[in-house]
Amino acid sequence: MSGIVQTSSKRLVLIAGRSHPELAQHVAKELGIDLVDTQAYDFANGEIFVRFEESVRGCDAFVLQSHTEPINKWIMEQLLMVDALKRASAKRITVIAPFYGYARQDKKHRGREPISARLIADLFRTAGADRLMAVDLHTSQIQGFFDGPVDHLFALPLLVRYVAETVEDRSLITVVSPDAGRVRVAERWTDLLGAPLAIIHKRRDPDVPNEAKVQEVVGEVEGRVCVLIDDMIDTGGTIVKASEALFDNGASKVIVAATHGIMSGPAVERFNGSRIHEVVVTDTLPIPEDRRFDKLTILPVAPLIARAISEVFTDGSVTSMFEADKV
Repeated sequence: MSGIVQTSSKRLVLIAGRSHPELAQHVAKELGIDLVDTQAYDFANGEIFVRFEESVRGCDAFVLQSHTEPINKWIMEQLLMVDALKRASAKRITVIAPFYGYARQDKKHRGREPISARLIADLFRTAGADRLMAVDLHTSQIQGFFDGPVDHLFALPLLVRYVAETVEDRSLITVVSPDAGRVRVAERWTDLLGAPLAIIHKRRDPDVPNEAKVQEVVGEVEGRVCVLIDDMIDTGGTIVKASEALFDNGASKVIVAATHGIMSGPAVERFNGSRIHEVVVTDTLPIPEDRRFDKLTILPVAPLIARAISEVFTDGSVTSMFEADKV
């Protein structure tokens, strides 16, 4: 079958960049289609060329690209694909960024700083995107940066279900928020698992990226299976420090659950040297073999993204996908 699904009134086109081909193929398989045949290559000076090998006129186009390393290259490639679709008369263009680049730069901490997450949204809008879809944005306010509909997908049900099925005694689980900013998400975990909540109080040095000083654990964790949750794991420094604080307060086991596994720099070494029992992430980002380790579990998000695409294409409800989460 071609990369187009057709109804009596409109057609769905699924297009993917080169950043995460495995995820793109899995999403296409879930939809029962092939990806649109696309030329994409780099010129000698690093410029990117893209061209679609079939007509996209009048189509409902979905452009999938995860913003992984080299992040600026893949964002630029997705922007060029959106521009090409606009110039080829696609009827509607939805940008799908399973991991949305620059999401951590969503506000000014001090003077003379950019709000990079807003700039990325503006770039996609200017390129011709009508709609944006992402999985677990770093902060919900990013939805307001894009001048158009934003479908904010949640991997939480997928992660919660895995934890519920693999922890032998669910009555021993304590959900742990790594900071005050994740408390609201952690409370959803506690509701679904029927588990108590603990919070790690920390102070981050604004001059030192990817590092935080853990101060204290608020809540009862002694003898408990602590599920430490976050939206992303980058270098692993904050998570490993948080796990040590939990063990120092008597935790019997620590499981880390996060949506995006960036796994930069010393992450693998840090996790291998830690007492963490398991690190659970999704495949919103490609994780190469040299960044994988025995404690790592990767859950597929293709069914989630494919269902959201179907809901948007058929004018259904993406929100309804998360209204009755149960484990």
